[in-house]
Amino acid sequence: MAKSSPRQRKTAGRVMHEFKHGELKSGKSGKGGKVKSRKQAIAIALHVAGASKYDSAKERQQSYARTKQKEAKGETYQQEAEGKSHVGARGKRESSPAMGGKNATEPARRGKTTRSKAGAAGR
Repeated sequence: MAKSSPRQRKTAGRVMHEFKHGELKSGKSGKGGKVKSRKQAIAIALHVAGASKYDSAKERQQSYARTKQKEAKGETYQQEAEGKSHVGARGKRESSPAMGGKNATEPARRGKTTRSKAGAAGR
């Protein structure tokens, strides 16, 4: 197996975190039930991170791209369990209340404060 990138290691770590917390499921859309075997969890983590030596280069690329899309949309089991709609959102839906609410529809304003019309007229 070739050396994996930092993003791939982070993804594999997230999958193992899901396994430790009993959130990792096998099969298409989790229909296979919860993963109980550590070996199976490691195999899933490597596959999802696009680092498995048993997949072809094309399969690795496709599975990693699919994983990145799920992480961006907030569709991983960990994000669903923790109630995060999007991790690292920038200009999209924010996940934490401090950044605009749990399910904010507009991005939170960063740095710039606007004055109200009444406050601006009095100056």
